[in-house]
Amino acid sequence: MGIVDEDIVRVRQATDIVALITEHTQLRKVGSRWTGLCPFHSEKSPSFSVNQAEGLYYCFGCRVSGDAITFLRELEGLDFVEAVERLAAKSGIALTYTDRAESATRQKRQRLLARVEEAVEFYHQRLKTSPDASAARSYLRGRGFDTDEVERYRIGWAPDGWDVLCKALRLDAETATATGLGFTNKAGRLQDFFRARVLFPIFDPEGHAVGFGGRIMPGEEGAKYKNSRESDLYHKSRLLYGLNWARQDAVRSGRVVICEGYTDVIGFRRAGVTEAVATCGTSLTEEHLKLLSRYVDKVVLAFDADSAGQAAAERIYAWEKDFDLAVEVVRLPEGSDPDELSRTDPDALAAAVVAAEPMLRFRLERVLGAEVADTPEARARRATTALGVVAEHPDPMVRDPYLLEVADRSRLDPDLLRNQLEELRSTGAARASEAPRRDAGAATGPVSRRRWDGDPGPRPPGGDGGDAGYEDAAPQPDLPPGPGPSPAGKVHPAEMSVLVHLAAQPDGELAALPEELFAHPLARSARVALVSAGSVAQAVSDAEADTWEERLLSRLAVSEPDGTPAEAVHRLVHKTGSQAMENLEAELRQAARDGVDADVRNDLLTEHAWLARRVDQLNEPETAEVSARALVAYLRGDDEEEVRPGVDSGSGE
Repeated sequence: MGIVDEDIVRVRQATDIVALITEHTQLRKVGSRWTGLCPFHSEKSPSFSVNQAEGLYYCFGCRVSGDAITFLRELEGLDFVEAVERLAAKSGIALTYTDRAESATRQKRQRLLARVEEAVEFYHQRLKTSPDASAARSYLRGRGFDTDEVERYRIGWAPDGWDVLCKALRLDAETATATGLGFTNKAGRLQDFFRARVLFPIFDPEGHAVGFGGRIMPGEEGAKYKNSRESDLYHKSRLLYGLNWARQDAVRSGRVVICEGYTDVIGFRRAGVTEAVATCGTSLTEEHLKLLSRYVDKVVLAFDADSAGQAAAERIYAWEKDFDLAVEVVRLPEGSDPDELSRTDPDALAAAVVAAEPMLRFRLERVLGAEVADTPEARARRATTALGVVAEHPDPMVRDPYLLEVADRSRLDPDLLRNQLEELRSTGAARASEAPRRDAGAATGPVSRRRWDGDPGPRPPGGDGGDAGYEDAAPQPDLPPGPGPSPAGKVHPAEMSVLVHLAAQPDGELAALPEELFAHPLARSARVALVSAGSVAQAVSDAEADTWEERLLSRLAVSEPDGTPAEAVHRLVHKTGSQAMENLEAELRQAARDGVDADVRNDLLTEHAWLARRVDQLNEPETAEVSARALVAYLRGDDEEEVRPGVDSGSGE
């Protein structure tokens, strides 16, 4: 399934990338570019640059790059089609899909989503204005919900009638069933699915209402909570309440907090923890973790993750490995829940999230802190129980430090405990796989989900750009690898300067510069790509994804030219001419060692003198242009007499 290419082009052309990015970070215009703090990593000095004309962005700090579609995909974890659809909706563009059946399916989904949205508004207005909702309004006020929160989360009320909603929205049986809003009862009558309940609308990650969670009024009979049944729109194992609000903040912080209920999510947000989500009437599943791994590197559990014991722990350790996630657990005050704590002590709730512990640490503390072990027998019993917890973890490099802690707190020999730990694992007390993973607690700050990009060229002056040297920077140790080491080190600043001017005007005079001026193979390939494509945007589009060439072209797209093109060329020619002089000097030294004929050495000396004179003349305004042309021709290997050094070549002026 896909979107036709013509529509993708229309969406790109219709999207103002500056307007899109300013929804997430402030930009200010500097020259012909826009700059601001990068929305993908924390920084104090702006290193994020946007080329509005070409619709491209690049960060000199974390090296993310792309267009409007890429921006939405990276920031909000969307797939390609979802990102294009989001931008198309903003621009009012109707999309056509390559698969007609898929197109019809999406159109049907849009119709169903529209009906659920009508239901959300119907229930919400019913809560705010209907006399039969007065008890629900009183209940919500008693739970600490103010008018703003009711509006923000679009809380509603389902009246206690058989078919109030179905009649109000004029739903037919097929639509009522497909949306989960109603069903046909045993009497063959269309009936509302929710009756006499406070309703919390449930949204998909893109913000579309797809179902509801209903809470019965206190004192009434029936299940306390009731969620929408599985439908064409609602799949509880793949939905998380609050993810539509939490997603952007979760991407920025690198974490998401999972709690038990809708009111807990609202409580966390009330306390300033905006990355909170909740499962929708089901336990946490692999599908949930797979979904969250698109956005974050750390999952914080704000419910009793230890209640299911070893089986739950083993699942969590497996998820850590399978999805490369660090799973931690919040330790709340005994007897409290996030909703309650958000009203009585919101600072304590926020602090508890910051102090979250790895799963193994959380479980181990429950064992070691459960009772006072003041006898050898008690310490031995506690150590044996603690070892059973440690043995569940699949990574020996994680197990051993915890084993040492158990030994220290139990005053027992670590080697003795190691032997017992191995016995526990060999007898099947811990059946998790032995595959190691990176330490869940290693990352102390937000970590981008993007692969490490490296840097094909020197950093910009100042800011958070880092070292301006030419050696390859080492990738961050806790990030996945990028496209491999940059070929031949970093691109020289003189070559970068010319490439920036060339990117601004690929069909200008600089397009005729010979490739011999560019020593770096990446600079040569970028030059060819720019000249061939005719625009930097097209060059980026044509480049193979996740390659050094794409990285460099993306950076060039947002770089502001420095000085004039002629000045940039003179610097490049000066650099290349100086390198040619060094090569000649090395050749002269080798010729002297080899006893080469004097005439050959004299020719080399004459050539070196001519080069030195031409390079020196680049510094004089009167001779710079002529010398630059002569050096370019020399470096290109032209044989015309006026551009080749000779005994009687003079100044060449």
